[in-house]
Amino acid sequence: MKKNSKKQTVVLACLLLTAVFAVAQTSLPTGTAVKMKLDTTLATFSSKAGDPFSARVTEAVVLDGKPVIPVGATIEGRVTKSSEPRRIAGKPTIAIFPENLVLPTGERFMLNATLVDTNRGHGTDVNTEGQYKGAGHDGKDLTEIGMGTGGGMLIGGLIGGAKGMVIGGAVAATATVSHWLGKHRSAALPAGTELVMELNRPIVMTSAPAGQ
Repeated sequence: MKKNSKKQTVVLACLLLTAVFAVAQTSLPTGTAVKMKLDTTLATFSSKAGDPFSARVTEAVVLDGKPVIPVGATIEGRVTKSSEPRRIAGKPTIAIFPENLVLPTGERFMLNATLVDTNRGHGTDVNTEGQYKGAGHDGKDLTEIGMGTGGGMLIGGLIGGAKGMVIGGAVAATATVSHWLGKHRSAALPAGTELVMELNRPIVMTSAPAGQ
């Protein structure tokens, strides 16, 4: 009886160690894509660095046929940059950094990922640093500047000849550019925006995958 008890104890201990090992080895590799929708509206005219944001996973992340991050898991993070450049070549920019993954069970894991795509479109893009770039100033703005400058040159020429054209063009350009610079070109990621992030480093799940 004693020998059988010892054997049973050893077998049980092995099973427990195997289970713990299996749990500890559940991890997602670098580059894994996580799709989500924002719960928080982010915009360059209202958000600032340090502001929190949250999003919900919309597509389960699967490993070996089993869901590791289920639909409905929460992504928590913060804004790291929010700017509206006052330059012709500049674009409004929002940068966000996810920090935590919270499963529906309440378990929390550190997260390090980069934004790679959104469903915003219309002249927007996400650069290699994971920053969301708004549409910025478009061809209409440049046309407006050109028309304003040309109109000023025409009026100046009629009044003062060649010299008047130069002065008129300079005055018109200054006024038009000032008006242009006063126009806000904001970048916004409204609540409900679809985001895709990719892991910068593996995330080790210290509990059994969802569904087990």
